[in-house]
Amino acid sequence: MGILQILAWGSTYYLPAVLAAPVARDTGWSITSADGGLSWGMLVAGATSPAVGRRIDLYGGRLVMTLSSGLLAVGIATMGVAENVATYYFAWSLIGIAMAAGLYDAAFSTLGRLLGDRARTSIIGLTLLGGFASTLGWPAIAAMEEWLGWRGTCLCIAAAHLFIGLPVHALMIPGSARQPLRPVVITNDDKTTRTPRQSSALFLLIGVMLTILALVASSVSVHLLNTLKQLGMVTAVALAIGMVIGPAQVAARIAEFSIGRNLHPTWSARVGVLLCLFGLGLLISGRPWLSFVAIALYGAGNGILTIARGTLPLALFGAQGYGSRMGLLARPVMVAQACGPILAAWVLDTFGPVVLLGTLCCLLLVCVVVSVCLPAKSRPTA
Repeated sequence: MGILQILAWGSTYYLPAVLAAPVARDTGWSITSADGGLSWGMLVAGATSPAVGRRIDLYGGRLVMTLSSGLLAVGIATMGVAENVATYYFAWSLIGIAMAAGLYDAAFSTLGRLLGDRARTSIIGLTLLGGFASTLGWPAIAAMEEWLGWRGTCLCIAAAHLFIGLPVHALMIPGSARQPLRPVVITNDDKTTRTPRQSSALFLLIGVMLTILALVASSVSVHLLNTLKQLGMVTAVALAIGMVIGPAQVAARIAEFSIGRNLHPTWSARVGVLLCLFGLGLLISGRPWLSFVAIALYGAGNGILTIARGTLPLALFGAQGYGSRMGLLARPVMVAQACGPILAAWVLDTFGPVVLLGTLCCLLLVCVVVSVCLPAKSRPTA
């Protein structure tokens, strides 16, 4: 599943970074229209994520994740033959449904359904492998685009999902008959420790924190290069700084897997938020040498928070109804990922890089407060 996350993320979330310009150049569409496909796909993913989570809770993840590979094959192939914007966005609609059924949230839910409260180690390992998606995906897609063109690249990626992703998901994930029954219970599943109102308030706090973090992360991923340039750095230095994020994320996940695996996810979330806050705060200085340190801190924090996104609800609420919760949490997270780059672009163009970074730091301060309010004690198991 971890290896297939590299394929899934590399051919969805990271795809427009390489193909948007060739698509716009070949078709005559605006770069905004080409890039907008991903935002539309994320909105579709957010709309369908709750239903995906409920389906995994009831029947397990094999059918859902197999369907994801099939939809990715059809959607990306449709993109490759699109002759107009309507067909292009229809393709992204299919891809959006597939993203809801095949990216981290669905994978976390599948592991939670399979392993229950013991899923944390597998979730960490999954994100560790998934962290290589951009590192491997971008150069591979760029090489295929230069050789085959963007349409041929889409068809090759679709074939990979059809002939690799689909059979692996279908054959390797256990079916529902071999999984323990975990009924869907979204409220009051921890009667021994919390009232329904307390459970709802806790769920809301987690949702607010994850949504804000998604807004910040998507803004940084899209606008980091332009932000650094506007702070006075040359392109080569800005690119070198940006390349630090991936290794920093992987290093932090390795540390979480080896050293911090016994640390409660609430503490992991607190550490991750603080690292992101300090990292973006240091970027405001505009000094290149300090920016390398800053982006390493930010990347490490973001790597830890990706794990916390899956482990925090599991630790605080338990495995019962975990898929449904992940589906509900994914909706605002996906919407934030779709809207974050647009809002950040407006702030950057209107007020400049310092105000943008300051705004993101203020949002992270809210997350610090929320993380302090979260309990650092797991829900007792029956």
